[in-house]
Amino acid sequence: MGKGNVLIIEDDRDIREGVRILLESEGYLVTEAENGEEGLNRLSDDTDLVILDVMMPGISGFKTCQEIRKTSIVPVIFLTAKTDETDKLSGLMMGGDDYISKPFSYAELLGRVKALLRRYRVYAQNGSREKEKCIEAGGIRINEEFNEVSVRGETKELSNIEYSILLLMMKYPGKIFSASNLYESVWDEPYYYTCSNTVMVHIRKLRAKIESDPQNPRYIQTVWGKGYKFEAGNQ
Repeated sequence: MGKGNVLIIEDDRDIREGVRILLESEGYLVTEAENGEEGLNRLSDDTDLVILDVMMPGISGFKTCQEIRKTSIVPVIFLTAKTDETDKLSGLMMGGDDYISKPFSYAELLGRVKALLRRYRVYAQNGSREKEKCIEAGGIRINEEFNEVSVRGETKELSNIEYSILLLMMKYPGKIFSASNLYESVWDEPYYYTCSNTVMVHIRKLRAKIESDPQNPRYIQTVWGKGYKFEAGNQ
């Protein structure tokens, strides 16, 4: 039995085959696609993770990710030759979970794949708990049995990382989480200074979904120079 089903969408044949050989040697089942359109056609309910190139002919990686997010919360790792932080952050805003700059080491890619799959499986399997467990504060309710989030009765569709950030912070209301605290707890990887941008983007996306006014958040608050904290706010 494979460790997981990975879809590689990459127009460079050498990179695609190299990644396939690496993942198959580790026990993963791999499906290949050489462009965005083919990748969307090969995406299925059995897909556990997508490795997605940004620069491709036809549908770009960013557009492909947007289309994936219409039907799936499967983790997406962007492969990008761009070094501009703005481009990387744009990828995360489009729905990506992580990105790796080309050229990359196979060890780095494998580590990211393992970490995201671990978190995705925890997120997907929490619904197997026998007893319903809920956390509620300030009009936000998390049902851990079904990984459901509602704000003032309205269901919100969160990615697994957004859900994990909110769940962690709601479990410890008022506690200040630094970017490194959040990254190492949620992504389950060592923190590097560049990871602060990744955390910032996901906080921004989370606020956009749960805050009435994301520019003036009352739930996920910034503590300047220290990090972020959850406050119940006024119902």
